[in-house]
Amino acid sequence: MKDALAIHRWLLAHQVHHEIVRLPRPITGADELPEAISAPPGRCVAVTAFEVATAMDEQVVAVVSTVAAPPLPGVVGGLLGVRRVRPASAFTVNSATDYAAGLVCPLLLPAELRVLIDDRLQPDIEPIFTATGERHTALRIRALDLLSVLRGKTVDLRIPRAGGPRVAVASRH
Repeated sequence: MKDALAIHRWLLAHQVHHEIVRLPRPITGADELPEAISAPPGRCVAVTAFEVATAMDEQVVAVVSTVAAPPLPGVVGGLLGVRRVRPASAFTVNSATDYAAGLVCPLLLPAELRVLIDDRLQPDIEPIFTATGERHTALRIRALDLLSVLRGKTVDLRIPRAGGPRVAVASRH
């Protein structure tokens, strides 16, 4: 299993400024980061793994998004053009990512794992936080730096509205 030390070494080798933060209490999932470090959920990043059934086989897809806007299976299925998408089991997450389920870091994911990145992650210089695979630590890194070293395809994970976007129109007097 990958851990904070492996992430730290990889980021140092790529000369990316970061900090491994010791958490005040252990967490069991990235969704607990906002409360544990008093950060807005929009500044905390999580990786959600889905099992996707294609016509040929089943594969695991990792989706990188904020804790504030977790990906929905139906939206992921629509993007990939498949009918069956379900959250991956803890065993599948552990096997596919080499991280503990719930604590997956978006860095150092296996090359064969398909990665989708929510386009709502803004490449700014403000810090964001993500899990490290360990219950007692988190990674603090500038959003721009994280997005520059992430591999994967950036996609729109917003829920599509029927009939297109809604627009306010002023009534005639």
